Amino acid sequence: MVGELAAICKQLKLSDLTKLASQVAFENEIQYLTDVLRLALKNREDKRIERLIKEAKFPVIQTFDDYKFDPISWPKGFDKEQLLSLDFIEKKQNILCLGAVGTGKTYLATALGVKACTQGKRVRFYRTIDLVTELVEKHRTGHLGKTLEQLLKLDLLILDELGYIPIDKTSSQLLFHVISNSYQQQSVIITSNSEFGRWNEIFRDDRLTAAIIDRLVHHAYILGFSGPSYRYREAIAARAEGISQTTQMD
Repeated sequence: MVGELAAICKQLKLSDLTKLASQVAFENEIQYLTDVLRLALKNREDKRIERLIKEAKFPVIQTFDDYKFDPISWPKGFDKEQLLSLDFIEKKQNILCLGAVGTGKTYLATALGVKACTQGKRVRFYRTIDLVTELVEKHRTGHLGKTLEQLLKLDLLILDELGYIPIDKTSSQLLFHVISNSYQQQSVIITSNSEFGRWNEIFRDDRLTAAIIDRLVHHAYILGFSGPSYRYREAIAARAEGISQTTQMD
């Protein structure tokens, strides 16, 4: 009987149902069937979220549990609650995180991406230089079109550390192609240590730089990050805690 039930569940693409059924208490037929199917639905959704997070290729998984929003300067008409609602993804708007090294830009971008995955959104995280390297290789081998199509299927594209390393003209043009395709089609989150006035040092072409900025800032919220390094603050706090514990022991 159990073997037949397992075979039926497999045909219905409910392979986990037999295992889940043992976790539900029986009171009556309707209650039992409802609770088992509810548990199966939750299990399927959990697996979908797990798959979306894996496909996003975050370097680490971050959440907002311990995140400090203090270093952020908010644009007029936009605040933390609106950011965390992820409404900007539905509206295909961009988030540009600009500021000094270590102020929490990548952390914020990653946590937003993870949250988007938990809401069923398709996300991909790239260090910008890694995406550029991939685009150049796909262009060289004649597979650029397929890569661009895959990127356009995303709800949210995260480009981290834009400007960390200057890129050549071909790479700049390929990156512009991605940003241009994304315009009003999907949301993009950019993190960069460089202000807009220095982006021509990244792309080495004034006209191309202006075109990239134009595509990104239209329908975008620009968040400014300032203050000491996030990692530096954590190190100081850890050191202070260590000194405090040592003093107490003495």
